[in-house]
Amino acid sequence: MTRKPFTIDVPVVDVEELRKRLRRTRWPSGVNDSGGFPMADARALIRHWSDSFDWAAQQARLNQYPQFVATVDGLLVHFIHVTSGNDEALPLLLLHGWPGSFIEFLDVIDRLRDRFSLVVPSLPGFGFSSAPSSPGMSNMRMAEVMTSLMTTLGYQRFGVHGGDIGAGIATWMARRHANRIVGLHLNYLPGSYVPHSMSDVNQEEREFQERVSDWYGMNGGYSHLQSTTPLTLAYGLSDSPAGLAIWIAEKFRDWSDPATPISRDVVLLNVIVYWLTNCISSSMRVYLESSATPLRLETGEMISVPTAFARFPFEISNPPRSWVERGYNLVRWVDMPRGGHFAALEVPELLAADIATFFSMSRLP
Repeated sequence: MTRKPFTIDVPVVDVEELRKRLRRTRWPSGVNDSGGFPMADARALIRHWSDSFDWAAQQARLNQYPQFVATVDGLLVHFIHVTSGNDEALPLLLLHGWPGSFIEFLDVIDRLRDRFSLVVPSLPGFGFSSAPSSPGMSNMRMAEVMTSLMTTLGYQRFGVHGGDIGAGIATWMARRHANRIVGLHLNYLPGSYVPHSMSDVNQEEREFQERVSDWYGMNGGYSHLQSTTPLTLAYGLSDSPAGLAIWIAEKFRDWSDPATPISRDVVLLNVIVYWLTNCISSSMRVYLESSATPLRLETGEMISVPTAFARFPFEISNPPRSWVERGYNLVRWVDMPRGGHFAALEVPELLAADIATFFSMSRLP
C-alpha cells in the first residue's frame, strides 16, 4: 500500500450552495417546543451555520494535521497520521463513533502526539473514507479493515482506543487479533455486549440492565430507525442540511455532560463533514449491519487483551465494573469526575491523560 497525502479542499461554490440551502429551510408547523429538538434552538443553530460559521478557517485548521488516504481491503480510507519522531513510540489507533468523526480527536491528538504515533481514521462510510458499495460493513468487518490499515502502515503491535461504535470495533479487533493489540482502552461499553456468563447476576448489574432498557425505551428511536430503515431516513437527511444538522446536534446536546457542553462551531464542523461528503446514509448503515454481528461472547470466552475502562458520569450507559469484568481482562478502571458520551470533545485533557497512563503501565505486554 502506498499512502497518499490528503488535503481538504472544498470548492467555494459548494459552501455557498450550502448557505443558500440553509437560508431556504422550510420549518415544521404546529407545536414546536416539545417532542424533539425545540424550534427556537434549531433556528438559532441554522442561523449560526448560514451566517457566522467560518468554514475557511475551520478547513485551514484541519489541514494543519497530516492527513492521508490509502486503499485498504478495497476501500479508500482517510486518516490522520501523526508520528512522534521517537522510533520507540507506541502506535495508537483512535476510533470514533456515530454521529462523530475523526474531528472528535483533534484536542486528544495535541495532548498525545509527543508520546505515541497516532493513527486517527475516518471509519469506512464516514467522512472522507469511501462508502462501502455492498452490504456487510458491520463493526466486525470494520475491525478487519482497521487491522489491515495498521498492518499496511507497518505497525504489527499497537494500542487501540474506542468510544461508541469505535468501542465495538476496538473490541472486535481485540477479540480476533489479540496477538496484535498491546492494550484496549474504552470509554464506552458496546451496546450489544453480552458476557459468556449470565449466572449470578448481582443487584447492581440487574439495575444497570434495567437503566439501559429504560433509556432505549425513552431515547432509542434513532437507533431503531438506523438499525432497520437507515436508507429511508437518509433521503431526507441527505437532501436537507438543516435536517441533518438538527438530527446530529440533538445527540451532541442530549448525550453530553451539561457541565462540559460542546460548542456550536465544533458540532457544526462535525456536521459539515457529513454534509460535504454526503456520508449520512453510509454512516447510519453500520447500525443495520452490526445488528448481525453482536458482541456476544461464547461460553468461557474472554477478551484477553489488557483493558482499561474510563467511565464518564454522563455517558448514556454506565456499567458496573463487575459487568465489564465478566468479558474483559480489566486491568484499569477510572470513574471520571465529569464528561459524557463525547469525552474526546468534552474533556480531552481527562481522556488523553487516562490513555497515556494506561499505556505506560508496566504490566502491559
